[in-house]
Amino acid sequence: MTAVPDFDELLNNAQHTAYHLEMRDGYMLDGSYAAWKANGQLDPRNQWPWWYDLVSSAVSRGVAVHRARIISEPISSYIRFEHEVTGPLNVKAGEKVRWLPRRLATDIALPGNDFWLFDNTTLLINHFAGNGDMTGKEIVTDPAVAELCASAFDKVWERATPHEEYQPD
Repeated sequence: MTAVPDFDELLNNAQHTAYHLEMRDGYMLDGSYAAWKANGQLDPRNQWPWWYDLVSSAVSRGVAVHRARIISEPISSYIRFEHEVTGPLNVKAGEKVRWLPRRLATDIALPGNDFWLFDNTTLLINHFAGNGDMTGKEIVTDPAVAELCASAFDKVWERATPHEEYQPD
């Protein structure tokens, strides 16, 4: 198994694209989510300034950073949280984000795990426990696997609704 570089290193080395496919309805239920759930307020730029700086730097170098989320509807509380922070954090940093209701993804061949695909060659596969906690990561450079993931991402991206237009119920 290949050693897993830091995410920052992978994004900083990307030259053209960084595509992220998320397929879960809940992730690590950290303090940010708990604070949002308790009072409905969160300033994402203050909460995650490193993310904003990292993504905006990549975008300014010409890297297309795209995130597609496959979600169940009605959406979970966690997805509502993600939706609310996406505009002020991800979109403002330069990410393009789209949302695809799970019912519209039935005929798309999807990989079993969330991933980041850098320059269509290097995959960072994220592994999660049932409760959303991250259990591990791996790097995959097999061209056939990269092609499968690129194809899945492209199909999801084509069907998904841009963040600015997606209105959760």
